[in-house]
Amino acid sequence: MATYVRELVFPSVESMGVEIVERKGLGHPDTICDALSEAYSAALSKAYMERFGKIYHHNVDKALLVGGSANPAFGGGEVLSRIEIHMVGRVTDRIGKEEVPIREIYQESARKWIKENFRYLEPDKHISFSLMAKPGSVDLVELFERSYENPLANDTSFGVGFAPMTTTENLVYSLEKHLNGPFRREHPFVGEDIKIMGVRSGRKINITIAMAMVGEFIGSLSEYIEAKEIVRQEAVDFSATITPWEVWVDVNAADSIEKGSVYLTVTGTSAEAGDDGQVGRGNRANGLITPYRPMSLEAAAGKNPVSHVGKTYNVLAKEIADEVVRRIDEVTEAYVYIVSQIGKPVTEPQLLDVHVRTKRALTAGIRERVAEIAERKLQDAPLVWRRVMAGEVELF
Repeated sequence: MATYVRELVFPSVESMGVEIVERKGLGHPDTICDALSEAYSAALSKAYMERFGKIYHHNVDKALLVGGSANPAFGGGEVLSRIEIHMVGRVTDRIGKEEVPIREIYQESARKWIKENFRYLEPDKHISFSLMAKPGSVDLVELFERSYENPLANDTSFGVGFAPMTTTENLVYSLEKHLNGPFRREHPFVGEDIKIMGVRSGRKINITIAMAMVGEFIGSLSEYIEAKEIVRQEAVDFSATITPWEVWVDVNAADSIEKGSVYLTVTGTSAEAGDDGQVGRGNRANGLITPYRPMSLEAAAGKNPVSHVGKTYNVLAKEIADEVVRRIDEVTEAYVYIVSQIGKPVTEPQLLDVHVRTKRALTAGIRERVAEIAERKLQDAPLVWRRVMAGEVELF
């Protein structure tokens, strides 16, 4: 394994004149796909563990949401045709002579997640679930089985991570969590589908919020305008707890009040009629979309948590960056890149490359401490699945 610790030589994102940060919230169609893929992987893993004492080969990181059609209205509305969610992947469906009920596991895990995370979207009424899964190829299944305790990478891929978040990143991430948490619970007109785009110019941040309003709880256009203002003011007030910088907020900017064309839904998500979704098109493993940072195109959700480096390396890269910044006072920023080679132990990547920004010079002592943290954390790769199963790791 080649480990490099190098100095960050380009300006920090925080010091740049502009920055773009996005987060797709809980009810966004892309996030739904990520969540259901991960819920299915977790449910499969749990079923394998309970029945056979180990996790078996699977990758369910492909899912497509086909939006339905709806007729939202002030005071109500109706869903006209169902949302379709197609789960696609490779799943071990038989262990010896025992069949694994992979379809039942999918249906149960998907319905459970929807019920736990939505108030108005009903899985049995508004969604059709389908599973198109087949066993994995002989070579990849054999590779997975070859070394379970010290897993072998099932792909040649990479993971990236960085720390700490910028002010804009922290604001976008925290604001969506707040609006989709305490605020949503107090305001029934707020749908789960909340997308936030933050654009910073100097020390001014423009926040654009796309929020699916629930028509049942908004009786008229004037009430809709009032609801938008409640959301806008809440976002402004919350932003002030995160940063003293000037923050300007727009809510549902595509609305045409004059024409009565507004972002109204029946179920609280654009998936009912306005948008489709797909795994991997949303947030990265750090919960954000950050074009001014390095990002992997891997969809972490749904990949088996034992040997799929598209999941484990993105988790570990972020954790390494976090720990380096937290534990080494001289380091103010860290970027981490990890590259695997298929068939090699996940603890032995081709490359472990850590870039750091320091308060003063990057000394040999700092390099050694950074390398020690990175290499030690990498040895946790075979155990990441335990934390994933426990729900301790954010993946989207």
